[in-house]
Amino acid sequence: MVDVLDNKRTATRFRILVQIAERQPAVSQGEIAGEVGVTSQAVSEYIRELVDDSLVEKEGRSRYHVTNEGVDWLFRTADDIRRFADHVTGDILGAMSEAAYIATDDIEEGDTVSLSVKNGLLHATPGEEGPATGVATTDAAAGTDVGVTSFEGVMDLEPGSVTVLQVPGVRTGGSRAIESDTVADRCTDADLVVAAGVEAIVACREAGTDPTVTFAAGSVAADGAKRGLDVTAVATTNEVGRVTDALRDADVSYEVLEG
Repeated sequence: MVDVLDNKRTATRFRILVQIAERQPAVSQGEIAGEVGVTSQAVSEYIRELVDDSLVEKEGRSRYHVTNEGVDWLFRTADDIRRFADHVTGDILGAMSEAAYIATDDIEEGDTVSLSVKNGLLHATPGEEGPATGVATTDAAAGTDVGVTSFEGVMDLEPGSVTVLQVPGVRTGGSRAIESDTVADRCTDADLVVAAGVEAIVACREAGTDPTVTFAAGSVAADGAKRGLDVTAVATTNEVGRVTDALRDADVSYEVLEG
């Protein structure tokens, strides 16, 4: 196990050093004691050891700062904790968790299934042919939902793309200021079409396209792209910023086109 978690003294040392880094240079041992849950005398002893080990430097009465060696030790220890947490959440809890998939064929409880994403939805297929597998926790007929757990491997999933097509606001022409063919061209081949703003919704309908979503367009577009879908987001000019903000927050790449 990670030393800072396996050894109480090391864990306390880590927490006190973090407190010093957060509070430096004026350090109240009483406040640190309250945060860490030890006595002020214990904090004083720990700080003395940290100074002796060159992880902390004393500048005067109740004034300390973490040295470069101390910063390096904090980084290394924090990385160890992070890797252990990733192992717990990804390898252990991930394997123990259960999720619902769409069965592509009849499945019996206990079957090993291959996992994939099709049209943005999770699918399970009997057998071990794919790069990602799991174990069915329920019986399921083809086309119905099946529980899956004990996940192994990684599903092949190429992220989709998002194209944001701007539609002028009503005062500058609205839906009438954009060619229907332009909207149709961008929407016809898209796996998912979302719209933000009345002018954008009308422009889609005039082009023979009925948007799947007409609110929270940016969030839905980001989620769709992460599921491998190519998304067209038709947005009125004053809504474009809200859409692209959601895409940036989700770390999804996009292209903005003038209508």
